[in-house]
Amino acid sequence: MVDELKYHRILLKLGGEALSGPQGFGIDPIQADDIAKRIAEVKETGVDVAIVIGAGNLWRGRRGLDRGMDRATADYMGMLATVMNALALMDALERIGIVTRVQSAIEMHSVAEPYIRRRAIRHLEKGRVVILGAGTGNPYFSTDTAAALRAMEIDADVLIKATKVDGVYDSDPEINPDAKLFEHLTYIEAINLRLEVMDSTAISLCMDNNLPILVLNLWSRDALRAALWGNKVGTLVNGNAGE
Repeated sequence: MVDELKYHRILLKLGGEALSGPQGFGIDPIQADDIAKRIAEVKETGVDVAIVIGAGNLWRGRRGLDRGMDRATADYMGMLATVMNALALMDALERIGIVTRVQSAIEMHSVAEPYIRRRAIRHLEKGRVVILGAGTGNPYFSTDTAAALRAMEIDADVLIKATKVDGVYDSDPEINPDAKLFEHLTYIEAINLRLEVMDSTAISLCMDNNLPILVLNLWSRDALRAALWGNKVGTLVNGNAGE
């Protein structure tokens, strides 16, 4: 079955909002359980799975910046919040039998392993899910950029950005019912059209290293599994014009 897959190792980028409930903030155990089940379905195919998760459900640095907070301080707070999300998701995964490791770019030995590239790869080779927390460990870099960086470090075949819509649109589909869904974009198009696929640093990093980005709806039934076999799902961003 594994030989038939298009992607054998993926980096899944989740927004922190993926863990929030109807209220839009905090960590909802029911949401964590739902995501864990979807990841378990992917693991059943034999695919290696690494995850980078944001912190928008717990802390948005912009709020602090608007009140005069130091940018580096706000960013470090966000990094710590990603580790909280990583631990919540790890717990949900392990309760359904998926062996998981959390690695943090900021050392906190009591709760997570330090991020070591070769150790992360070894965990993946042993069939474990690896959740990579604390971004890059540096302020001024988003979790999008952290996801792009980690995807390349672990030799992922694709960076999958999970959203709550079916891919990348030319406008907000929740506001504009006539919004157009893009099936394919080049890196340059994604940057120039300012479509908010990911931040420009992350897209440029993927472009420089020819790492494809796939944007899809994690909550669409079987979308993630279908993507692994190369079925047309969501929006693919790569360097091939007219694909």
